[in-house]
Amino acid sequence: MRVDGTVGFEPSGVVAQARAAEAADYDGIWSAETGHDPFLPLVLAAEHTERLQVGTGIAVAFARNPMTLAMVSNDLQTLSRGRFVLGLGSQIKPHVEKRFSMPWSHPAPRMRELVLAVRAIWASWADGTRLAFRGEFYRHTLMTPMFDPGPNPYGNPALFLAAVGPKMTEVAGEVADGLLAHAFTTERYLREVTLPALERGLAAGGRVRADVEVSLPGMVVSGVDDAATEASRAATRKQLAFYGSTPAYRPVLELHGWGDLHLELHRLSRRGAWDEMAALVDDEILETFAVVDDLDSIGARVRERYGGLVDRFNVDAPAGVTAERWAEVLAGFR
Repeated sequence: MRVDGTVGFEPSGVVAQARAAEAADYDGIWSAETGHDPFLPLVLAAEHTERLQVGTGIAVAFARNPMTLAMVSNDLQTLSRGRFVLGLGSQIKPHVEKRFSMPWSHPAPRMRELVLAVRAIWASWADGTRLAFRGEFYRHTLMTPMFDPGPNPYGNPALFLAAVGPKMTEVAGEVADGLLAHAFTTERYLREVTLPALERGLAAGGRVRADVEVSLPGMVVSGVDDAATEASRAATRKQLAFYGSTPAYRPVLELHGWGDLHLELHRLSRRGAWDEMAALVDDEILETFAVVDDLDSIGARVRERYGGLVDRFNVDAPAGVTAERWAEVLAGFR
């Protein structure tokens, strides 16, 4: 199992974070599109590391078009000397339409076509074939020499798709190099819903499970002492309550017979009652979603729960853990 971390939430600290991640023996780092651009921090991370993979986890696909995605990812693949992973996600309709002022329709078919369009653009640069992509949502038929960067010396970047529901997961299986599972998931949901959908997509694309990597940003509750572990518990309860209030994530709760919890969390979220919401996440729910253990055992517990299900596990150091101690802990994940 590869172990990844995160970087780039504050661009000013990216260089130090990337160097620390490589020193701790992480396999890769992901940057998220939250309050900052997801691509720019990775330029710095790539420049100041040697072997660490760098990826967007995620960049909002529908806020951009295939040409802009193909271009920036091709450049990052060159700057990172072949270590870049283009991780894409759809976001949800209100953000795409109201925050980015971009069109929204049929997210799974649109994402499939966007990925195919990006690959067609890369192919035109790699082998000089005429760009002639014509789809329902995207059309790319012009590529003149001035705008053609030519073949990438490191090949095309890996392309991962984030997915929550079965339809998008099937798309990932059919056309992507990897699946970015959502943190709000459980071992059972992965086994019974996510991975079967991935297999359906793989079959549609004439591929097998070994052709894709599954990455999980897992929830971990641990700490340097009892007080730190309790603080980690409290923070994770709040995170679970927030996700659980979102309609898109209701199926995960329903699989476990907790559908009514979503209704109550959603009601409280409309009132902004965040503390009340967290109190509804009991120990059974917490320990179903999160791996809970002391630092010495947390890696083994993650492998026990997710070994054979996921290929990459994304985890950051709990607050207060020294770099040297965390490097020892990370060794237990492999």
